[in-house]
Amino acid sequence: MSGYLAGVLAILGINIIFAYSIYITAATGQLNLGGAGFQAIGAYACAILSNEIGLPISLTLMFSAILGGAISFLIAFPVLRTKGVYMVLATFAIAEIVAGIILNSSYLGGPTGMIINTYIETEVVLIVAIIVILLSFYMMSTRIGLAMRAVHDDEAVADLMGVNKRAIQVGAFALGGAIAGLSGGLYALYFGFIEAQYFNANISIFVLLYVLIGGTQTAWGPLLGASFFTLIPEALRIGDDWRFFIFGVIIVAMMILRPEGIVTRDALDRVSTRLFPGKSNV
Repeated sequence: MSGYLAGVLAILGINIIFAYSIYITAATGQLNLGGAGFQAIGAYACAILSNEIGLPISLTLMFSAILGGAISFLIAFPVLRTKGVYMVLATFAIAEIVAGIILNSSYLGGPTGMIINTYIETEVVLIVAIIVILLSFYMMSTRIGLAMRAVHDDEAVADLMGVNKRAIQVGAFALGGAIAGLSGGLYALYFGFIEAQYFNANISIFVLLYVLIGGTQTAWGPLLGASFFTLIPEALRIGDDWRFFIFGVIIVAMMILRPEGIVTRDALDRVSTRLFPGKSNV
């Protein structure tokens, strides 16, 4: 495998994991624009644990996810009191606070960044990405996933049906933060260098687009959305000067033609009906 292909696959794996962190919250009707902040938390936690303590890679990644989830859980309670655009602004503000803390901390390298001594191969990133994908699909097929979809579709009806809306939303927000922290840890270990400027607003916006373009109704959405946003720009490099224009046109066309995302429940139901004519959809 060439170095270029390995790099693209590693970025794809990290982006897919990152996309699922936002999808988990979006599946309960929450839009999180603070993904970059939680990814930064995981990345810097991984760097410190690796450089200062010398923990094994598996433990380093585990603690990155735990820290991201713990911080997400703590801030979920005040953040989830907001709705709509106010929640988007609140999560965006959290990401900016994290970036500000890093930039003003000499211990974290400030604006110059940090070098990580440990390194992982592309295969590790892909294996973790596959595990996250499978676990996400499994979770969405369980009663918890059904409750998440119910809260997403109609909070009032879900509450009447006995769904603990608050617990579902807080749990989803915390789990999303944990997955984002995991993606940050993988990024740090793969590239060997992190800086606060990377975890900026553009990253938060792009990962939200991964999910919205892919679709928030099924677990296929973030997988296809992240793949689309990662691989299409690389394929368009042959056009060089025109690739950003072409990519922008594709995104606008997708938003017009598929406003609910590339994959929807209705689309999956139609495919399932054609493949299994005798099976009734519930």
